[in-house]
Amino acid sequence: MDKSNPILADLWKSLREKLKESLISVMPISILVLLLSLTPWVDISKKELAVFTGAAFLLIIGISLFNLGADMAMTPMGQYIGEGLTKSRKLGILLSVSMLMGILITVAEPDLSVLAGQVSAVMNGTLLILTVGVGVGLFLLLAVVKIVFHVDLTSLLLFFYMFMFCLVAMLLDAGKGSFLPLSFDSGGVTTGPITVPFIMALGVGIALTVGGRNARENSFGLIALCSVGPIVAVLLLSMTAKGDMNFAIPDYSMETILHEGADNLFFAKMFDVGKSLVLIVIFFFVLQAIILKLPKIKIIQILIGIVHTFVGLVLFLAAVEMAFMPIGFKIGSQMAAYNPALLIGLAFIIGMVVVLAEPAVHVLNNQVEEITGGEVSKRQMMIALSVGVGVSIGLSVLRVYFGFSLLYYLVPGYLISLGLSFFVPKLYTAIAFDSGGVASGPLTSSFILPLVIGSCVTMQGVPAVLDFAFGVVAMVAMTPLITIQSLGFKSVMAVRARDNAAMRRILASADDQIIYFE
Repeated sequence: MDKSNPILADLWKSLREKLKESLISVMPISILVLLLSLTPWVDISKKELAVFTGAAFLLIIGISLFNLGADMAMTPMGQYIGEGLTKSRKLGILLSVSMLMGILITVAEPDLSVLAGQVSAVMNGTLLILTVGVGVGLFLLLAVVKIVFHVDLTSLLLFFYMFMFCLVAMLLDAGKGSFLPLSFDSGGVTTGPITVPFIMALGVGIALTVGGRNARENSFGLIALCSVGPIVAVLLLSMTAKGDMNFAIPDYSMETILHEGADNLFFAKMFDVGKSLVLIVIFFFVLQAIILKLPKIKIIQILIGIVHTFVGLVLFLAAVEMAFMPIGFKIGSQMAAYNPALLIGLAFIIGMVVVLAEPAVHVLNNQVEEITGGEVSKRQMMIALSVGVGVSIGLSVLRVYFGFSLLYYLVPGYLISLGLSFFVPKLYTAIAFDSGGVASGPLTSSFILPLVIGSCVTMQGVPAVLDFAFGVVAMVAMTPLITIQSLGFKSVMAVRARDNAAMRRILASADDQIIYFE
């Protein structure tokens, strides 16, 4: 690379920084798996370890390239579209484009395809994907309305969560409660590595163009609402579901994947990611020709970023499916047979380190720090997300062991989350509900879900998987709502304590003060 060229030099510097971040992100989960292989708890062969090590290396490169591509292309594209459409002052076009964009991006989201493939035995995968896409599109339209007209996010969330739980009651009354965990999981997987940078930047672009006193907090909330839409849509779809409810375990064997050939896997991922990005690129360039009219240098930068995003996501998803999914299933099934109590503790640790490797989490953390001017730092966000995800996965394995309904977690969890929203700054509420969707990314559906399915097969049997193993993505999406709003509550209490202490000092010395007025 010609480092004398300032553009290439900046690109190389950014890539080195992303590689360093990715190495720090992926190393914990990789070391944890390698340490487990040395224990009697899990039997991982040398061949599997070799493949896993190679996949971890690909994961590091993939996350680096994706994050660089998100900075260069996905985030600017979303922001340019948001700004350009808002400045056109044509609300109908802004809403129509937002809804169509939400549907197209979601239908092509790799995370959703992973989930649909794992439940194809009980629900038509294509129908599930289309239903989720429509749900995201409608609620993205609603989210844009919220930004343009400065509608309070908490009020919207209260209304739609109440409506959502009314649908849950109707689903249970219809005797189709087995679809409940899948419905809530659908809300988590839609906000994946392609969707998050684009939608979050769209919100920032619209909010900054609309302006107002609370423009920064008004830019958050799109991911939160776009996570509710799929849940509502799949709940409605589940009420019409008929036929066989017997769940079939997907083939998680690493031998099967390797037998079919790594080249076939890479080509499949190239097709999936290419399909996703082509929709976005075509959409963007149509808007560029009609409305945006961006200068040539910005278009070149976006194209370079798209290439980085494409290569990064292909490497990431191939590595995850090649090694992380089979290893996750094996750890879950063998640890559950060895010692379920030990697995619960291990699940907590795995949850804390897995979130570090989610690509969209880094995009969110960077954007939060930038929008809040450092008030909420990347470090604070990462700690809150890690603890939240760790707790959620530990609780999920505990639910598998005892075999109780997901509602025992969701109802009190969402009551606490919505209750906290009345006591913390609105900015924290918006960030928290966005974080819930972002935390449940590709590794959740491709590593954590197989791990919990493996533990459920061992502890409860295959027929119980749909009832007790699914729902882990929903749990990962819920717990950050509590942990991040707790940061806000702590901040409010700290400010109040400082103010009270200052007032006590003033009152204590008031008798000794003489104030002169001129």
